[in-house]
Amino acid sequence: MRIVDTHFHWYPRAHFERLRGRNTYPRVERHGDDYVYLYNQGRSNLRLPPVWFDLDAALDFMDRTGHDTTVVCTTGVLSGLVDQLPPEEAVDVAAEYNEQMATMQQRHPGRFYGTAMIPLQDTGEAIRLVNHAVNQLHLRAVNLPAVAGSDLVDVGRLEPFYAEVERLGVPLIVHPTDILYGEVLHGYEGAVHLTIGRLLDSSLTVLRLIFGGVLERHPALNIIHTHAGGLLPYQAGRIDKNSRSVTGLSDKPSAYLKRMFVDTVAPQALTIRTAVEFYGAERVVYGTDYPCWDPLAALRVMEEAQLSPEQEAMVFARNAEAVLGLGVPAAR
Repeated sequence: MRIVDTHFHWYPRAHFERLRGRNTYPRVERHGDDYVYLYNQGRSNLRLPPVWFDLDAALDFMDRTGHDTTVVCTTGVLSGLVDQLPPEEAVDVAAEYNEQMATMQQRHPGRFYGTAMIPLQDTGEAIRLVNHAVNQLHLRAVNLPAVAGSDLVDVGRLEPFYAEVERLGVPLIVHPTDILYGEVLHGYEGAVHLTIGRLLDSSLTVLRLIFGGVLERHPALNIIHTHAGGLLPYQAGRIDKNSRSVTGLSDKPSAYLKRMFVDTVAPQALTIRTAVEFYGAERVVYGTDYPCWDPLAALRVMEEAQLSPEQEAMVFARNAEAVLGLGVPAAR
């Protein structure tokens, strides 16, 4: 079966080696074969073992599922972490990261697609970087962090950035960034942060795009919200009821939600069926969150969801091919 995995993680070692040279936060330490990313002024850390850096092993693992799988590599939490760097350094780090994504895309044509890291502290530089990433490197999406330096994603200065992404026709991927809400989650990082904390992060990012009028002003802007839409589809009625004070919207918030795409990174068949019912099968794309989740387990949950053959065809490949433009040649 043809599969497009839109939620796949691989990181170039060069990115972490570069940040090992920093004396201030965010920075990276190496512990044996693991890298530890230290951020939030050293109060938070992200430990990554070797599986995150071995693309050949990851693609071999996908082959062992017995399906013809194409992967779309996202930055995951890194887009938010790089935004903590000084603006000029963040631009250089992101440009180097994007080049490494493009190199792997060339090395594995039609099998691996990269997405762009775009720090948002400087709007002009963000626009320049996104043009280079899409037009020269042919990366297939832009990762949107929850923060834009000291601002949030609905700050007015980012309006030209959203207009440019809309014009370029590539989607924005909203993934948790591990930057916000650290204080209220302290002490429960594994049990609470990785569950509700991360979903809260991405869900509030999406709500800011709606309430701030970004999606009203840019109706052709495609959003891919990870983890089956986070917390939002289950509380859409409450969001509509309690947002009457929000001005400048021509429709209910739930209508903007239903214009988005969501992935299937949710280890429960009921969640996937809910996503298909709420957003429509044409708005759901497949994802495994490798190596955070076992691709074989992801396939089992899809089987348990008992979608129709037509729905499966859309979710497993057709929707992703359309929104990410995967029919376009991958070579530079």
